[in-house]
Amino acid sequence: MPVSKGKKLIKNAFIVNEGKIFKGDVYIDGERIKKVSEVFSDEELIPNDDLQIIDTEGLYLFPGVIDDQVHFRDPGLTYKADLYTESKAAVAGGITSFMDMPNTIPNALTQELLEDKYEAASEKSLANFSFYMGASNDNIDEIVKTNPKKVCGIKVFMGSSTGNMLVDDDEALRQIFSKAPTLIAVHCEDEATINRNNTKYFAEYGEDAPPKIHPLIRSSEACFLSSSKAVSLAKKFNTRLHILHLSTEAEMSLFDNSIPLNKKQITAEVCIHHLWFSEEDYKEKGNFIKWNPAIKKASDRDALFNSLLNGKIDVVATDHAPHTFEEKSKPYFQSPSGGPMIQHSLVAMLNFTKKAK
Repeated sequence: MPVSKGKKLIKNAFIVNEGKIFKGDVYIDGERIKKVSEVFSDEELIPNDDLQIIDTEGLYLFPGVIDDQVHFRDPGLTYKADLYTESKAAVAGGITSFMDMPNTIPNALTQELLEDKYEAASEKSLANFSFYMGASNDNIDEIVKTNPKKVCGIKVFMGSSTGNMLVDDDEALRQIFSKAPTLIAVHCEDEATINRNNTKYFAEYGEDAPPKIHPLIRSSEACFLSSSKAVSLAKKFNTRLHILHLSTEAEMSLFDNSIPLNKKQITAEVCIHHLWFSEEDYKEKGNFIKWNPAIKKASDRDALFNSLLNGKIDVVATDHAPHTFEEKSKPYFQSPSGGPMIQHSLVAMLNFTKKAK
């Protein structure tokens, strides 16, 4: 993608950066921010014959948002979306960097398939990018080859996945947690619990099942069983662990806010939809708020928000996962989980700050 040339000075902005808001200027040379300051001297901007001045009096200037969990459907599912369309949506929404998941078709379970995604993104993406290496029960030889300087992490589905990506073998998990050369990011839902609940509620409702049963099938118990197992493994092997899209109050007991973020070995994430909706919204929204893990009680939502504010949760993401309208309109058991969010997450977060005032 083309790089911006020349020098720019963004003046008089309310700059939001590193936990502060202050009025100042930002000096950019080509693709690099050279300086952020409340005051610039004239000497700092010489030579300034090609300097473009952008006056943003009264406006706020934010750093680009980083989304550490997206499903851009490329390759293999590009009738839903692809790296160009979704990176375009990301940039439109203020997200300038994304980290894409490996459950595409084919699953990114080898270094060769992972490299194919990097090559495609270098041609298509309008935003900065990285990709997760996928884990399965039998690809540890590929996992250990992962380059931590290039790849954002190893994605482990400890429940709820497609293809060959469900990692439900205890020995495979021990191998991955003890040998992974970089961060492990986990989807935590206990598959056995979900399967039991699925059988129970399908027997009760059949194909006429209402979406409101989603948090009963993908229950708080299923989440906690899996998350606590991941934390236990990480502590045993001193693994750098990141738990994705937390959805329950119970799971908050697994995290520590007394450790500075840069010292944490175990970090936590919440998604916009788990901060916004509760189980009451299934009545109106139906399958359109069907995500995995499920949106649960209002008390879960409130606990997640409090944990974000007090530092137990470290990251806000989207789990952006588009489907077609026709797919989401199918009966509950046939409708896929996931939904688009990347263009709206910054707006949602800003809305949260407005409500807090």
